[in-house]
Amino acid sequence: MSTATLTEAPVKTPAAPQGEVGHAPAEGRITDQAIADARAMIGLHLRPEGPYLQDATADTLRNWCNGIGDLNPLYRDVGYGAATRYGSVVGHPMFPMAFGWLGRTRWGLPGVHGFYAGNDWELFRHVRPGDRITAIERVVGVEEKESKFSGRLVLQYVEACYYNQRSELVARALGTCTRHERKAARDTGKYKEIEQYQYSNEEHDRIDEIVLNEPKTIRGANVRYWEDVQEGEPLPTIARGPLSLMDTMGFLVGCGRGHTHGVVLQAAVKHPGHFFRNPEAGGGVEYTGIGHHRESVAKEVGVPGTYDYGPQRSSWMATLVTNWMGDAGVLKRVRTEMRRFNIVGDTTFCKAKVVRKYVKDQVGLVDIEIAAENQRGEVTTPGLATVALPSRNVKLPAFIDGAAIDLELPVTR
Repeated sequence: MSTATLTEAPVKTPAAPQGEVGHAPAEGRITDQAIADARAMIGLHLRPEGPYLQDATADTLRNWCNGIGDLNPLYRDVGYGAATRYGSVVGHPMFPMAFGWLGRTRWGLPGVHGFYAGNDWELFRHVRPGDRITAIERVVGVEEKESKFSGRLVLQYVEACYYNQRSELVARALGTCTRHERKAARDTGKYKEIEQYQYSNEEHDRIDEIVLNEPKTIRGANVRYWEDVQEGEPLPTIARGPLSLMDTMGFLVGCGRGHTHGVVLQAAVKHPGHFFRNPEAGGGVEYTGIGHHRESVAKEVGVPGTYDYGPQRSSWMATLVTNWMGDAGVLKRVRTEMRRFNIVGDTTFCKAKVVRKYVKDQVGLVDIEIAAENQRGEVTTPGLATVALPSRNVKLPAFIDGAAIDLELPVTR
């Protein structure tokens, strides 16, 4: 960010007594005992955060698409959906995420900052209007590592299984989060030299062109057959950015997330380590994740500026693939890994290419290498996707979702 726009960091104040909301985010430590306590939680079922958007309606499905910038009429246009093979609009594959961003940092290591590090989704059934989503979330792994960002860190893994009101499995996601000591991340200063990018007029024109041309890249009703796909084939690039406050706030609206006034204070009293009384807000209570919107708080944990929501970026990568595959295709798997921060002013170019074709469980599958790259040419989000496509081979059965496909994925991966 330009130094002319920086906000002074909040004054450090002594830690609040246990059970009270402090005046700065907690400065927890990663200790051997804290890691052992977290590992002792493996196998436990967690109380899910939320639910936020639990009922699928034409409105909630469309609002989710607005929050991630998805323009595909299959996911947002009731009239269009009624004429498809599904007989209705269906939810964007990442819509279950609106239930509560399961897999994020909500357990163990008190006072230690957490970042969403990615998800690995396996998808089984479409969400349709009238469906009610529930979820079971359980702790499945804890791993200790070293990083250039903060030194000692902890990776935590959570599995979330999403079901509809008929107890049918809709999706299963492996959530990964990283835990970093705030002071260690500040002191390391890995990203301190990064400033908000200054675009040329030509660069802005190029981004606008990609964004405005995206509807033309949506395959829609034009069936993409498995036999017509070639290994090495690129997917049309989509762009998200330059990232603005409208984008991050719009994602919260799309997710149905909004806590205010007494709702916030009740949560803060119950979980004081996750909230603080921010001097910049006159002592108003804010969540420690407010660094997505307050630059000073972002800098307190070593991030160069306000930054995007990881689940939003994961959803952009899914849109890259669903635009390409068409209405008849089924997104079976999408994995994303958050490797670098995407700060306000950055642009994310979502790119992909086909790397493998094969048949499994009598379904033609395509593996796709996906990557998000910023305007600096840095890969911020590598990943992969698997798509099921219709086949012209009449010996292979028709399908309408991914329920019959077993990718045989291990619990942690």
